[in-house]
Amino acid sequence: MRLHGYFRSSAAWRVRIALNLKGLQAEQVFHHLRHGGQRAPDYLALNPQGLVPALETDSGAVLTQSLAICEWLEEGWPEPPLLPAGRDERAAVRAFSLAIACDIHPVQNLKVLARLRQQGLPEAEVTGWARWIIQDGLEACEAMLRSQPGPFCFGAAPTLADLCLVPQLGNARRFGCDLSRLPRLMAAEVACAALPAFAEAEPDKQPDAE
Repeated sequence: MRLHGYFRSSAAWRVRIALNLKGLQAEQVFHHLRHGGQRAPDYLALNPQGLVPALETDSGAVLTQSLAICEWLEEGWPEPPLLPAGRDERAAVRAFSLAIACDIHPVQNLKVLARLRQQGLPEAEVTGWARWIIQDGLEACEAMLRSQPGPFCFGAAPTLADLCLVPQLGNARRFGCDLSRLPRLMAAEVACAALPAFAEAEPDKQPDAE
């Protein structure tokens, strides 16, 4: 397998964690997002969206979108599971994961922030807007976990929810969010940090880290 990513991409970070949890190896190919590497013609031929990650499988298929990739890994290598056994529980994990991947993360995507700058917004407003989106979204995620047992987001083992949470908390720190208001999320992050699969996927551990 070949994983196309960028060390700071939270979406690629999710997939790195999933691969590590499943005990799988993937060759990493790096595309520098701030230098426009994701818009290079050869990469657009692979992934027309010009986004990372993309996963080239051993069969030659090209998979895009981090959650689709994680669920593909789950179907092929079901142990350890990223989704719980019960239908209700799986739906809850997916809902939490999608709240981050679809509602919080995209609006601080480099492409979105660059468009705001092109429209003449001062940098402080661009950053402040992204911070507000992250803070508001994570506070909703905090409420979603109030009735869930720990130490991870949904119980005694990490799930797809934790794969989404940890990178998003990394983004939250970069934008200066107030994490003191998120004790349940922070506790889940601490549990994740103790696992090598999460620690080895961190951006500063990647070969292209700056």
